[in-house]
Amino acid sequence: MSAHGPLLVHHLGVFVTDFAAAEEFWTAALAPLGIVPGYRADGLAEYWHDGHDTPSLALQHVTDPAAETRGLHLAFAARTHTQVDAFHRAALAHGGADRYAPRHWEEYRAYCAFVSDPVGNNVEALVKEERG
Repeated sequence: MSAHGPLLVHHLGVFVTDFAAAEEFWTAALAPLGIVPGYRADGLAEYWHDGHDTPSLALQHVTDPAAETRGLHLAFAARTHTQVDAFHRAALAHGGADRYAPRHWEEYRAYCAFVSDPVGNNVEALVKEERG
């Protein structure tokens, strides 16, 4: 159990054929959310909140295109609208493509931004909001 309660996910792996492009995108996009590379090795980068190695995202190089992660939708919690905005800008500046610019989504009761990573995975940053 974590300090915030039970974890739903301990870690997630994303497998990529172009490790350099993926590492550039993920490092830049996650930085505004306080998610940093915590461990690096040849063809491997693990991301987590500074000082907390769980939950984590592992980016791993694969040579077989059929093994590459595609079709994933992964959403990251942000603390502020400013973090969501910065995530969106950083992702677009480092190989990502716009899906939806930051805005309030009434149906999700959240402020969200959506981008595609370099291979088309749907990556989101959001702040949940309570609205009456």
